[in-house]
Amino acid sequence: MATTTEHVRLSSETPKTLPWYLLDLPKYLKGFGILTVIYVSLRLYQGAFAIAHGLDSSEPAFEQYWMRLFYIELAVIAAVASGFWGYLWTTRDRNLDQLAPKEEIRRYFTLTMWISIYTFAVYWAGSYFAEQDNSWHQVAIRDTPFTANHIIEFYFNFPLYVILGGCAWLYARTRLPLYAKGISLPLTLAVFGPFMILVSVGFNEWGHTFWFREEFFAAPIHWGFVIGVWFALGVGGILLQGVTRLIELMDKIEDAE
Repeated sequence: MATTTEHVRLSSETPKTLPWYLLDLPKYLKGFGILTVIYVSLRLYQGAFAIAHGLDSSEPAFEQYWMRLFYIELAVIAAVASGFWGYLWTTRDRNLDQLAPKEEIRRYFTLTMWISIYTFAVYWAGSYFAEQDNSWHQVAIRDTPFTANHIIEFYFNFPLYVILGGCAWLYARTRLPLYAKGISLPLTLAVFGPFMILVSVGFNEWGHTFWFREEFFAAPIHWGFVIGVWFALGVGGILLQGVTRLIELMDKIEDAE
């Protein structure tokens, strides 16, 4: 018979596995960590070079520190979009009618993780960087649409959360029977609404260039941003759809047992 010490040692050596419904949790936490590192790094980069080399677009230093970053961002965004969306589509489940209840429940938890990663990206884009933009234009002359904040906010942060929202939509559409049967209105609104914020950026830049140059939050040219954020309330509908389906699946599991 093993002694108590040996029993503790053997227990500690046995690998601890996550519950079946949280198998994607490590990837989820890594995603949160990667996004946090990216956003904090960009903010530190702004702090180091925005004032020193980001006020005059005609200076060679602006090309070196900001336009070079802009080109890198475009390449990263293109690679991430094609990689993530392409992977989710090519690896789609073609046998959803044979999906076991437990596996479907696990995928609902994974969809929740995708949605929270997406909203985390929207939060960063719409808070630290977007609110900063107003202050930036109050003190700096807008001599180019590629300002030190726009290069990060409009050409990286906004496209990035659009990509992640598209990932959540594609995941649900290709891996969950409920969303594969038809277009989910709440899910589509939650993804499409904030995407329209990116579209509003073009109108916003046109207005500030040819219409008025001040940055007032309540200006009509900014109303599109507010409406786009309102569509994020569709997340509540996603939760309602998911919970309703989860109740059905848990009843099936209970009946089977």
